Amino acid sequence: QTQPTLPLGLSRTPLAMASAEGGDKYRSFLHGDGEKNTVWRHGFPPNYDLVNKLFEEERTKEWPEGSLEEKVQRLLKSWEMEMVHKVRPEDQKSVHPKNYSASTNGLKPLTREEVAAIGGYNAFLATTLPPEHRIYDSGMSTFLTAFPRGFAIEVLDVYSGPPRVAFKFRHWGYMEGPFKGHPPHGQRVEFFGVCVFHVSSTV
Repeated sequence: QTQPTLPLGLSRTPLAMASAEGGDKYRSFLHGDGEKNTVWRHGFPPNYDLVNKLFEEERTKEWPEGSLEEKVQRLLKSWEMEMVHKVRPEDQKSVHPKNYSASTNGLKPLTREEVAAIGGYNAFLATTLPPEHRIYDSGMSTFLTAFPRGFAIEVLDVYSGPPRVAFKFRHWGYMEGPFKGHPPHGQRVEFFGVCVFHVSSTV
């Protein structure tokens, strides 16, 4: 269970809005004038064309634009993108600039600096398993090599609206590349989870 704290001013930027300048259909804060000075982990914004195609082909829900479910799904995708790809906390617009923290599987809440230090994917898969059993611990490049089309994510249900948004998600991809010496098997890897976003009551 992940519980990020989101910005009080988020309502000033509609969650359902994509950038007019080559914006991603499902994510905010990726393109446009607001990102001109953003420092990206790999020097440029990520391209989500492949994972968006996978998402569109295999999603089980298609939420109406502007619905609560669609807004939560956009926020989820935007938040994940910023945590993984934006280097500087001040460039991350989907979360509170000072009060953000995230807890996974009931473990200690992590600050943005701590998430950046261990890597977004490792933070999302936090566990109490001993290190020798954490076969996923790796850099993002290792993960993307194993799953070259990325990991699609969709919101299945939204249980409550702001200020405490609880929802169920589905996350999936295909192991079409090697992973730490293991050959690709081409099968779908999938998991489900429940997440809680704490947002301003004005959103």
